[in-house]
Amino acid sequence: MAWSCWARLCCSREALSGRRSRGHRFTLYTLQRNGFKRMPQKMEPRKTNQETGSKPYRSSLSPPVQETVFCSSSRSLKHLVKPFFFTVGFTGCAFGSAAIWQYEYLKSRVQNYFDEARADWMEKLQPQKNGDFRKQINKWWNSLSEGQRTVTGIIAANVFVFCLWRIPSMQRTMVTYFTSNPASRVLCSPMLLSTFSHFSFFHMAANMYVLWSFSSSIVSLLGREQFMALYLSAGVISTFVSYVSKVTTGRFGPSLGASGAIMTILAGVCTKMPEAKLAIIFLPMFTFTAGNALKAIIAMDTAGLVLGWKFFDHAAHLGGALFGMWYVTYGHELIWKNREPLVKAWHEMRFKSRGKGGGGSH
Repeated sequence: MAWSCWARLCCSREALSGRRSRGHRFTLYTLQRNGFKRMPQKMEPRKTNQETGSKPYRSSLSPPVQETVFCSSSRSLKHLVKPFFFTVGFTGCAFGSAAIWQYEYLKSRVQNYFDEARADWMEKLQPQKNGDFRKQINKWWNSLSEGQRTVTGIIAANVFVFCLWRIPSMQRTMVTYFTSNPASRVLCSPMLLSTFSHFSFFHMAANMYVLWSFSSSIVSLLGREQFMALYLSAGVISTFVSYVSKVTTGRFGPSLGASGAIMTILAGVCTKMPEAKLAIIFLPMFTFTAGNALKAIIAMDTAGLVLGWKFFDHAAHLGGALFGMWYVTYGHELIWKNREPLVKAWHEMRFKSRGKGGGGSH
């Protein structure tokens, strides 16, 4: 449920402030289809909020985003160049870092095997403390699946960003860096940061519930390291698809939410296990297969994209879902299973650096 906020677009060199109109409670801006069209040179000045005595409308569910200004139509496609290279570079770095992370983790597990066994033996000799808070936390943590432990950090990051939205002095920073918009002056970093950003508590709670529910399945299929690379890459890729859609249709405005990345996870699980039974949280008596659920979601987002629905960022949803389907079908074979040359190069670099360090110590 990545919410899309459509902003007004002007071609003047300075931003003209105007009164914000009241629309649907999930829509942050009204839509005007002027896109990147050039406006006449002479424009009548519009009265500001101070002159008219009116106050800008601010919904409790909508971030306080100012009007977006974009100038030349010739620059529209140019604003996709940096995001494209950022998407390719970030995706490559994410999977490369995940491969090295897995290598280092397995290596450390082998090295620390006897140390862990000794620590467990010493813990058994120590007297047990009943009611100890730390012990209860450890017990709860150990009761979680590997997937649930993996997404706990992601959920904590989303909660932290949600709290930042509540700080008045942080509003301008949050709008600039934690909402994605191809008409913004900052294009690349929000592609990742906006996937951890939620202004509404219901929006965040729904996304985190879906992520928690599918975490065990996806991590059991891919492993912790590959899952993290897929999730972070999916957030950036789905945002880039949203950028392309906004530039193509001329409907600009900031979007935020983890739905694009979560759609990748959901689509991956549904593609690998199409016969799995799913149910809606509020209607548990109605069950359906994962394959049918995925088809319904794709059909709804496709209709929303074609018909111009403004409720969600349907382009980001579709981009995330298609990426998830592609990755579990082909991408895993093309990317993750070909990581051996990178890991080997990393191992040789580590070995050479240690050899040089050891030689210098004598």
